[in-house]
Amino acid sequence: MLQDSFGRVHNYLRISLTDHCNLRCHYCMPDEHYPFLPQKSLMSADEILLLAKTFVGLGINKIRLTGGEPLVRKDFDEILFRLSQLDVELLLTTNGVLIDKHIDQLKKAGLHTINISLDSLQEKTFERITQRNEFQKTWSNIMLLLKNNFRVKLNIVAIHGHIEEELIDFINLTKNLPIHVRFIEFMPFDGNEWKSEKVITSQEMLALAAKDFDLVKLVDEPHATTKKYKAIGHDGTIAFITTMSNQFCGDCNRIRLTAEGKIKNCLFGKEEIDLLTPLRKGEDITQFILQSVQNKHSVMGGQLEKDYKQTDAKNIINRSMIGIGG
Repeated sequence: MLQDSFGRVHNYLRISLTDHCNLRCHYCMPDEHYPFLPQKSLMSADEILLLAKTFVGLGINKIRLTGGEPLVRKDFDEILFRLSQLDVELLLTTNGVLIDKHIDQLKKAGLHTINISLDSLQEKTFERITQRNEFQKTWSNIMLLLKNNFRVKLNIVAIHGHIEEELIDFINLTKNLPIHVRFIEFMPFDGNEWKSEKVITSQEMLALAAKDFDLVKLVDEPHATTKKYKAIGHDGTIAFITTMSNQFCGDCNRIRLTAEGKIKNCLFGKEEIDLLTPLRKGEDITQFILQSVQNKHSVMGGQLEKDYKQTDAKNIINRSMIGIGG
């Protein structure tokens, strides 16, 4: 088992396949001309499989593929197929633009749940946020996933001053669609111009939603990062990822692998350990994985204040979101 010094057992690995992306969301990629990793620095398909097998041998039974945008990798289907042969639950986070090109492979791999990043239902706003005109393609692919019986979760980064305009529209989606809408409190990463004033908390969003909907609280799953609700009479659900206002570190079971093969034991941690270099040298990487998990801080990577209003983004040492992996 991958157990840290606080007794938390880690069974969930998020693997970033690439830091490249076909969108340019400002909260994730701080610069249109972001210096992407060269191909030789990325984990190859063989290396991803070797690393994944090592983690599975240490108790990982859930793997999520992220990016960047994982579907922009030319060998995505190969990676997907090979990982699907492991005894794990396999999941995917994507912006959805390329889903139609991979739908058959996703079905063959046995994926059941796919998270789609979608911050606006308005075409012009979507283009402003992503700097790309891909809303219609994204939406048609969401419908394609639902048609093929995938469980679809929409990830919306909730930024004060924007989400208020679309909160009700997103919740309305759940009325006749079996879709799961998740509002993510805005989090600080390198270059994303985070300020505490831009955070809108789950409680504030719930108060807005309660004006239009009768909401009931649902039972949250073990290790859940979300607080789930349902509007009475709706097919789908809504949820809030309360990273800033109500931290859930005490039950954390997640570790991350960046696109160049570095293990991060916390989304907000500055400490990283390189696994790819020793792997390429033929060394046993188990000791490095165990060391990383043992070094995990109790709360928020040891960097963020419990009261997010006291957090100063300038003092946080971390990467941009795209460099970490979604």
